[in-house]
Amino acid sequence: MNQILDAVRAGRTSLLPLLIKRLTLPERRALLPELTALRKEVRDWDWARRREHGGVASALLVAGAGCHTGAAAAAAWIGSRDLAEGGAARGSSRWAGLLAVLGDREPAWLGDVAHRLAARAVTVEDNYPLIRELIGLADCPVPTTDGFVHAWAEDMAFGGYPRSSRHLLSVALREDPRAAEMVPLLFQTAEPAATLNWYVDPQAPDHWPSALTALVREGIVERRVLVDGCVARLLRGGRSGGLKFYQVLLQRLDLTPAELREHTADWIAMTADAPSVLAGQAQQVLAGLSEAGELPAERLAEMSAGVLFRPEKKLVRAQLVLLGKALRRDREARHVLLPAVAGAFGHEDTALQERALGLIGKHLRPGDEELRTELGFQAELLSPVHRRAAVELLGAGGGGDFADEPPYEEILPPAPVRRRMPDQARTLSETVELVAALSRSAAATVTEFESALDGLVRHAHHDRTALASALRPALADRWWATGDRQAEAGQIHGLELVAAAVLGCVRAYDLRPGSVPQSAGYHQSCVHSMLGAVVADRLREAAHHAVSGTLPFLLATPSWDTGSLEPRELVERLAAYGRLGVRPAPVDFAQALLRVRRDPAAAEAARALGTREGERLAAWLTTAGEPPELLRRVREPDLSLRGHWWDRDWETMRRIVIETAERPVLQSEFPQSFHGLGRPRTGSGHRCYWVPDDAAYGAVLPEDRETQAAWLLPEVTVCAALDGRGAGARLSRLAELGGPAGPAVHLAVATGLGARHPEDRLAAVDALLVLAARGELDTALLGQDVAELLRLGTVKPNRLADAARTIAATGAYATTWAVLDGALPALLAGGAGAARGAGELLAVAADCVERSGAGGPGPEGLAAVASRAGSSRLVTQARRLRAALAAAEPEAVALVS
Repeated sequence: MNQILDAVRAGRTSLLPLLIKRLTLPERRALLPELTALRKEVRDWDWARRREHGGVASALLVAGAGCHTGAAAAAAWIGSRDLAEGGAARGSSRWAGLLAVLGDREPAWLGDVAHRLAARAVTVEDNYPLIRELIGLADCPVPTTDGFVHAWAEDMAFGGYPRSSRHLLSVALREDPRAAEMVPLLFQTAEPAATLNWYVDPQAPDHWPSALTALVREGIVERRVLVDGCVARLLRGGRSGGLKFYQVLLQRLDLTPAELREHTADWIAMTADAPSVLAGQAQQVLAGLSEAGELPAERLAEMSAGVLFRPEKKLVRAQLVLLGKALRRDREARHVLLPAVAGAFGHEDTALQERALGLIGKHLRPGDEELRTELGFQAELLSPVHRRAAVELLGAGGGGDFADEPPYEEILPPAPVRRRMPDQARTLSETVELVAALSRSAAATVTEFESALDGLVRHAHHDRTALASALRPALADRWWATGDRQAEAGQIHGLELVAAAVLGCVRAYDLRPGSVPQSAGYHQSCVHSMLGAVVADRLREAAHHAVSGTLPFLLATPSWDTGSLEPRELVERLAAYGRLGVRPAPVDFAQALLRVRRDPAAAEAARALGTREGERLAAWLTTAGEPPELLRRVREPDLSLRGHWWDRDWETMRRIVIETAERPVLQSEFPQSFHGLGRPRTGSGHRCYWVPDDAAYGAVLPEDRETQAAWLLPEVTVCAALDGRGAGARLSRLAELGGPAGPAVHLAVATGLGARHPEDRLAAVDALLVLAARGELDTALLGQDVAELLRLGTVKPNRLADAARTIAATGAYATTWAVLDGALPALLAGGAGAARGAGELLAVAADCVERSGAGGPGPEGLAAVASRAGSSRLVTQARRLRAALAAAEPEAVALVS
């Protein structure tokens, strides 16, 4: 046995098969503990022994595989990552050694090991050559795992063991004795094998569709297997790129009419749910069957129910054409097909609604009263203009009775309700549980963060020893809680700093008042760094007072979940401090001032306290707390930065920036960490790459939405004009905060409506609806902002149309039109209306006018565009909007929130 261990330590893998074969099974099992110990030893070797690591790992792999007598244990040893990644060769010598020590086992045992290795998704592709050989020795069925199928496909395409040279794919498949078993599995994996899409030209040697069709011609694989496999895989759906192989294979197979007819139900399902390109192909197949008389009217109606519900106008238009042809061929089919045509009544494109209505009018007959009644119920989905046409066509029941319709009433989504912070302080156990949970969480809400922080301070004041005893087991796994060395304050972040201070795991020297603040190294040009400085200094101060136990509670704990603090509550807390003889902590009191809701009526009660802090609070509630002035301007491109690749696009585009004025009070009366918040922002609009998702940052200034919107604007602009993502989430939270919603908030929302990614646009829509529900939305101002952004190119018309359609879909038609009325002149004036998406935007505007009954002259430039010749979407929708405005009655619109 020592000879085997000596050979393993020397990395002499070639000697092991002969040495192991001399051992009985019990002797092999007896050697396993020593091999396992050596494996642990090798795993802990440092880089100094890396050179010998590979040889020893290879020898260990072979020796352990030969000594394990159980199939599960042997597969686990062979498939281990530490031995495979430790430098073991991946060539034929590695497999030769393993096959030599495993070759004398029973076939059933070898097959069991092979299937277990194939089930290990992480290593199956690396171990494929061994698995292939073991299956051959065992003469067992092939594994069906996704990893094994993918590895087989790669081996067929690029050649591998035992082949030493590159083979053509068709040759490799023809020579593989198990090709008939493996090919059907290509259609059953969760994701297609990567090699299936690695082709460019059908003449390429690794073109899978050509190779598989050749197998069909030669009788190696049944044609039905490929046809059914492709159809089934396409029905499962997935990414368009992943489905390309199956689509091309079907084209190469050139299905017969009988095969096409056999899968009619499958093509119908694809037209309803498949990606657009695949749905279009299935639609063409069904169109061919329909023209050949192979698609009954009932099946065509079933197909239309799914297609006409899709948003793609091209598919809907083609389906209406197909229905029209079928109606012309068989007039008696109208009782089945015309209700299917009415499925387009609910489409967002009114031109398609009009086409569907015209098709119905063309094929209805005078005696079709029951059919008219049935169609009349569906006509309720039409736009108001087309509902009037439906009444004329279908009678009084078609589209409802307009004479009895009540005046339009706008129903806005309810405004978010602010939630008060818990009135009662958390118990010791609740505080410890919350701190432990937040220490392992990536983000915390304002309520969670503030409740935990206040609870730590309160319980440290009451009984720090009891708090430390409860915290120690809950945070025992934190890195700073292990060992005897105290950590530096700057190394621990968040609530953990306060908890670590309570446990004595932080140097008290770092927490003392007047020490270098944790914010000293922050980059003051970044807004997030300045907000982070305030949060960090507040935590450092709270940690210091948690150690000393001087503060009974915190002044800055919010009243509401937005971070706002009621002035009366702050007055009561200052009064309690006075009764207890406690001096407010500077950072805590400064944060309280920034959070307090500015109510001048509470200033007198603050002065009545007779303290310096009471006077400061009274001044803050009246004049000192005035938000900074904002200056808006258009920043011209900096052409000198064209060569700087990192911000070239950002610096060389025109955009709107907002400058904030200096706030002297923050720099003279507040702690140092707050000074950055009081410095003027020049409006250079530097692109910031640090985008934290921390609610505590937004809660620093919860009563100053305008300043926060000015700081957020560069990030939102990046989301609209460049490749940014994620700022919209903060925009929707911003709308729920306190303070005036002025020009900065409206400009940020307007920019977000044109964001590149749908989730950011949706967040901007949420922000707009929140402002509207709270009565804070200035639609005229927002419309002007959108118009200016359209002129600058920051907002694209097609993205704005998508956002506007979403707003209108909530029922806010009048609000949407009021915004678009001010924005459309930027697109219509001077021929700029040809911009991509302008027609879509006009369509949304026309729909809003038709539904809300708004009237008026319309935006500037509308008449000129509507008077143009042609039938483009832009001109058609301009005419529709002009007609809707002219027909609208001057009724007042009620807003209900």
